[in-house]
Formats: sequence, structure tokens, C-alpha cells
Amino acid sequence: MKASKLAYKPVGLALGAGAGMVAGSLFKQVWKLVGHEGDAPNATDEERRWGEILIAAAVQGAIFALVKAAVERSGAVAVRRLSGTWPA
Repeated sequence: MKASKLAYKPVGLALGAGAGMVAGSLFKQVWKLVGHEGDAPNATDEERRWGEILIAAAVQGAIFALVKAAVERSGAVAVRRLSGTWPA
């Protein structure tokens, strides 16, 4: 395993955790913006309709994937700029 890849592992884990927190916060804001009061529904929320639960899950998944990809890509670019090699 390359040294740059090994050195990037803890950085990648920290970035991933931060990305998860950012994505969760962003999703809550987006959910409020689209006119839904309170928290997004859980899959087992008996009071919510199927459509609302599935839409919330799709929006949440899209936001998490977007933020994760942006953070991981930015981290890899930063490592390349600092070390001269791509971490993956």
C-alpha cells in the first residue's frame, strides 16, 4: 500500500464524519424549506404516508451522496497538492 494512501486513511475518516454532520444539517434545512414542519419522517412513522417517507429518504440520500463526493474529492485534491500523489 502506498504511503500516501495509508496517510490519507485517517484524514478520509475524519472528512467522512464531518461530511455526515454537514449533510444531516443540510437535509434538515432543505426539509424545512420545502414546507414540511418538524423532522423528516422515519420509515416506521405510522402517522406518515408512504409517499412522504419515500421522498424524504430519496432527498436525504441524494444530499448525503453529494456532500460525501464533494468532501472526498476535495480531500484527495488537497492531498495531491500537498504530497504530489493521488491518495487512492
